[in-house]
Amino acid sequence: MILTIYFIILLYYAVGTAGIYVINRKKEPSVKRKAWIKHINFFIIANIVFFSIAFNPIFFRAITILIIIRGFYEIFKLYHDSGFNHRKFFLSSVTLFALLSAGFYFFSMMDKGLILFSFLIISIFDGFSQISGQLIGRKKLIPKTSPDKTVEGFIGGTLIALFSAFVFKNLINDSSFEPLLVAGFVVIFSFAGDTVKSIVKRKYNTKDFSNLIPGHGGFLDRFDSLIATGAGLSFLSLFINL
Repeated sequence: MILTIYFIILLYYAVGTAGIYVINRKKEPSVKRKAWIKHINFFIIANIVFFSIAFNPIFFRAITILIIIRGFYEIFKLYHDSGFNHRKFFLSSVTLFALLSAGFYFFSMMDKGLILFSFLIISIFDGFSQISGQLIGRKKLIPKTSPDKTVEGFIGGTLIALFSAFVFKNLINDSSFEPLLVAGFVVIFSFAGDTVKSIVKRKYNTKDFSNLIPGHGGFLDRFDSLIATGAGLSFLSLFINL
């Protein structure tokens, strides 16, 4: 089944690649180059995480710990580089990240099928929100926090993510309702995580947490949605059966 899922993901990536081509075909060479670097690195990172979950979840748990450690470092570095400004905001951010990290770590110990399903929905929502937004986006969604996000992009990413819940439903349940419900929560948590990240960066007037990952920024720039979704589903599992 994993091999079949991987080939389906390759089809998604091919569609996304076509979208990237259409979006950037008339843009400046430097802009095209950045877009393709980001797209290729997204593919590499997605493959690493996908196979870490598919082969043995203990590898994903190791990646989870690495993301958490690097995340704390990036928050502290941002505070340090700002000249230790906004102390109360920094302490609130660290406290929130500590809570999310705890939930994210527990998520890494949950059912392998749920972890893989959630990661796929996050990746699809994130990727196709950006593509939809750049292709047809007109109305700004949260202009003061994240100017690049559009209503059309959010709707496009959400619709494709919910459709994908049926494509990958066998990872968590054969029924139609539960995968759709989980995908809905994933979209909400993913968007919330990305929004909180944007609030922190805007507070400290920075574009990225670091330049570690070309085209993406730091670990918190790349894995914000995964952290928030993992934590959200982990806490949610205390109240409902996932």
